[in-house]
Amino acid sequence: MTEAREISEEEFEQLAIGAWILGTGGGGDPYHSLLNMKKLTRQGTRVTLIDPLALADDDLVAVVSHMGAPLVSRERLPDPEMIARAVRLMEQFQKCKFAAVMSIEIGGSNALQPFLAAALLDLPAVDADAMGRAFPSIYHTSFAVAGLACDPFAMIDIRGNSVIISEGKDWLWMERISRAVSTEFGCRAFTCKAPRTGREVKEAAVLYTVSQAVAIGRTVQAARVVHADPVRAVIDSEGGTLLFHGKVRDVSRRTTDGYLRGKVLIQGLDQDSGHEFQIEFQNEFLVGTCDGAVRVTVPDLICVLDSNSGEAVGTEALRYGQRVTVIALPSPPVFLSEAGLRHAGPGAFGYDLVFQSLFGKKAA
Repeated sequence: MTEAREISEEEFEQLAIGAWILGTGGGGDPYHSLLNMKKLTRQGTRVTLIDPLALADDDLVAVVSHMGAPLVSRERLPDPEMIARAVRLMEQFQKCKFAAVMSIEIGGSNALQPFLAAALLDLPAVDADAMGRAFPSIYHTSFAVAGLACDPFAMIDIRGNSVIISEGKDWLWMERISRAVSTEFGCRAFTCKAPRTGREVKEAAVLYTVSQAVAIGRTVQAARVVHADPVRAVIDSEGGTLLFHGKVRDVSRRTTDGYLRGKVLIQGLDQDSGHEFQIEFQNEFLVGTCDGAVRVTVPDLICVLDSNSGEAVGTEALRYGQRVTVIALPSPPVFLSEAGLRHAGPGAFGYDLVFQSLFGKKAA
């Protein structure tokens, strides 16, 4: 891509579609963030997307996201000013000035958070993130895999409360502390993670994921225009795999410790008639089993899509009777290494399972 370019309203719509798919059930429904972005765009605000390789090594990049349980996000709607305030709080604490903004994860609403912040702060957004998807915690990031610093960490809520975690022993402790704060905030916080240098972004981030999400959204839209199957279009364009087709028979979920945990049971239809597919989740889909046998696990992406529209279905939006198709997409390579699997493989979520990718990659 070119070093910098302006993002159009149409591309924001495509980004929302693609990021919701890459979110693997989490990251928050992008709908309201998209509405906020459209409003800013129609008011004349323009946001530039920059190539991560165009960053100077000593540029400072703000890494942002909202944090909490997806179910709460449906009730507590986002305000663009909140994410901008988190960036300003970090600048104040660090006595620095950021050169750009990026998301911690390309999944769901968090894919749009850097653009909302960038629009209000007059900064460019970086075509990268630290997951290439969505994951429940900061421990599951490429920055954690690379062993980069996890602190400081800035958090705000809608009531005017703010917290700076100046030091964290490691990524697990930082997740535990920030998650506890987020829970006290009502499972809804706006955050600016540890600042990253341009060099760290270029060496440790998952690059060009904004462009990937936009391309996925464009693929879905193009399939709809010609009345083709949008789910198949995504599988073909992303090198994915069809796992199961059916309707939601049962959903159980609960918000605990700042996460949305549960499982969904899908009853097979058509070629999958007579079979059942179950997916367990912690904000995001983690492990899928067919008739009790493990079929797919993190870090491969498990995506549940509406069988007709190709739109993603989030863990907070699953409901009885939905016709859905389950697909898998390949994991970013960073999570297929020994260190990557330690941070984002099934064992990182408490599963006693050996990761076996559906795409020919095995644990190191």
